Order: sequence, then C-alpha cells, then structure tokens
Amino acid sequence: MSDAALQPDALAELPIFPLPNCVLLPGGLLPLHMFEPRYRELTRDCLAGHQLMAIARLRPGFEGAQYGKPPVYERMGVGRILCSEELPDGRFALVLRGVARVELARELDTASPYRRIEARLLDDQRVDPLDALDHQRRLIALCDRLAEVIDQGGPQLRELARGADSPGRCADAIAAALIMDPDARQELLEATCPLSRLQRTLGHVSHLLCELAPCDSSVN
Repeated sequence: MSDAALQPDALAELPIFPLPNCVLLPGGLLPLHMFEPRYRELTRDCLAGHQLMAIARLRPGFEGAQYGKPPVYERMGVGRILCSEELPDGRFALVLRGVARVELARELDTASPYRRIEARLLDDQRVDPLDALDHQRRLIALCDRLAEVIDQGGPQLRELARGADSPGRCADAIAAALIMDPDARQELLEATCPLSRLQRTLGHVSHLLCELAPCDSSVN
C-alpha cells in the first residue's frame, strides 16, 4: 500500500488509539507499548488487516473518562505499523510511521472494545509549486546549518530534509523530528496548506538555530 493514499475500506472503519498530548505527523515515527486488553485486540486486528490506526489526541478534560469515549481532536494522524513484536505476556511493542492526515466524519457503534471511526482523507491544498519549492530549498538549507551545530544526528537530519518527495512532505518530516510541543504539532497536523507548514517549520528551525549558534537577520 502506498503511503500517499489510503484504501477507502480502511477509512470506512478506521481504529483509533486515543492518547494525551500525542500527535502523529506524516513521515514521523511513533513507538507504542500496547498493554491494555482492548488495545492488544486493536493491534491484532490491525496486523491482520490494513495495518493502519489513527492516533487521536485527547482533548483537555479527558481525565476520568478513559474507559468511556473521551473527546478527541477531529483531525488526527494515521500511522501504518512499521514493525511489531508480541511479548510473551501478550503485550505488543510497535513502531508506527505516519502516512496521512484524516478528519473524523463520524464515530461508529461497534461491538469491539476499542473505538472505530469513519474518516475523511485530508489532501493538501494546491499552492504555487515554484513558491513551495523555494520554501523547501530554504528549509533544507537551514537544516544543513542546524546539522552543523547539533551534537548528534546531523547526517540524519540532512538526509531527512532531502528524502521527501514534495515540499509539504519535507515540512512534515522535519516538523515530526524537531517540533515536540503538542499544540504546535496539532496545528501543523491540521494545516492542509503546504506553504503554511513550510513557513511554520522554517520559523521553528530558525529559532533552534539561533538558540544553538549566533544568528542575525539573515537566518531566515
């Protein structure tokens, strides 16, 4: 299955894993430990089917409602199981790779112990390709500069910045690796304009660069 497109039947009945302050961006990696019985079942069903689940960030006020249906943000990231290991006691260790943005269309009534939704795929808005490419080049250049001043991971950052097949995916990959604040990540997840994501990620990388090395007005 291509990461660029999700099959309609997968979106029609997509399992969700609600988590507090966790946002999975396309291109990002997310390690998970599935220990509750309902999420062990979710994992088994995913592995036997499309290997997809949505990571739904819980809205504020979810405390005390974990075993019901606490409210989640309507826009969420979909991850594909990249690797999995079932432990001797039935728990699972997983790694997901983010593959898409989706929006909750409706929550389904199911007999399964975990939640499922009907989801709509969120495609990127059309933008001026030359403008987007210019922003992508600037982001790659900034990542090169950042790679020179960080203690570890410089070569991986350079490779990550160059590995995306579109400007929007480049912004997603860099944001997934460098932006940790859940509110900022949620805003980027909800942004379907590639230029907006590029600009926000450029600003974040510029800020990191100025924190780690002397900067001037030319950093952007």
